[in-house]
Amino acid sequence: MLEILLCSLITILPDYLFRKYRQGKVWGKEITFFSVWYELRWGISACAVLSISLVTLIFYYHPSTTNAAPLFRTVSIMPEKSGRVESVFVKNHQEIKAGTAIFSMYDEFQIVAIEQAEAQVKQVEAEFSTAYAQLAVATSNVEKSKSAYMRSKNEYDRKKALSLKGINIISESEVQKIADTVAMNKAGLSASLANKTSAQAVIDNVLPAKKASAIKALDKALVDEDKRTVYAHIDGQLQQFSLQSGDFVNPMIRTAGIIVPSSGEASGKEAVQAGFNQLAASVIKVGSFAEITCLSKPFTIIPMKVASIQSVIATGQIRTNEALLDVQDLVKPGTLTVKLVPLYEGGLDGVIPGTKCIANAYSYHHELIASGMLSTTESLYLHIVDTVGVVHAIILRIQALLLPVKVLVFSGH
Repeated sequence: MLEILLCSLITILPDYLFRKYRQGKVWGKEITFFSVWYELRWGISACAVLSISLVTLIFYYHPSTTNAAPLFRTVSIMPEKSGRVESVFVKNHQEIKAGTAIFSMYDEFQIVAIEQAEAQVKQVEAEFSTAYAQLAVATSNVEKSKSAYMRSKNEYDRKKALSLKGINIISESEVQKIADTVAMNKAGLSASLANKTSAQAVIDNVLPAKKASAIKALDKALVDEDKRTVYAHIDGQLQQFSLQSGDFVNPMIRTAGIIVPSSGEASGKEAVQAGFNQLAASVIKVGSFAEITCLSKPFTIIPMKVASIQSVIATGQIRTNEALLDVQDLVKPGTLTVKLVPLYEGGLDGVIPGTKCIANAYSYHHELIASGMLSTTESLYLHIVDTVGVVHAIILRIQALLLPVKVLVFSGH
């Protein structure tokens, strides 16, 4: 309607003035409601053509959409294991910080596992005492065997030396008997040394490894016990949280609630996602200027700029299934997803994440025109393109004024 009014000022109105003051025709006589088409046919035709051209020019170079909202993500609250709720530490709608305990679960099996792991550690520590005692016995046996071996060896050497001198005091059989005793004592000494080495190895290698394994089992049991308490990993606000002591929580069936981030891009307080017509893909560029108005902040125009443009159209995605994809099934054309950020700091203050918004994007060719690379005709055309963006800006402001009326009065809510 605004475009038609503007176009009529330079088409229908001059035609009417020409016929009234130049041709002398009077409204109500020659020009009536019944003859208006014939009398003002040139102005009406020119107005229609100019209006359609202007509307096409405005909506192509300055696209608009009602599919805009500051989207936010949510984080589900789920334990790693199923269990029955023992204690709840927070309330619904409460602001929490990362590391805040949310709720804990009771698990008798886990308590038993911790007690078993602690008992295993104590048992290994007791085995160290036994191993040291065994090492002491083995060391004593080594000394005893060594002493017996040395006595028998000295006795053998003495009697062997006497027998070699030809003295018949020591018989050959007696010397052989002592030699056998020496061999037996030597074997006993070797066995004692082996026992000592084995006892030392148990202390140095076997028991430390066994204790380390028991400690790891205890640490695992303690970690599993910590999993009984669910903590927040981000700052945010609890929503849909209604747990009570005695409730059974299963991560495969239902979550305990959700956390809405209170800061960052995921909170919906730093950017707006808008879905524009696909025809705008060649017009909207990163850095382009835009404006939005939102239901949660009526009568307000918020200046924005394009931060990023999604490189694909969501409706074109395919997933592997048993049926072949038929392109004609993609009835919905899909939109070009554009991320808008405030042009000034704090621009989205007061805008509730998830609210409904209307967004305008504007073409801006000032730098291209100033570069001197365009002809006069091209520069003039781009000047016109940038100028008619004012019409869309006016329309957005009219929408901002009428939006509460439209929602409250005409929608019946």
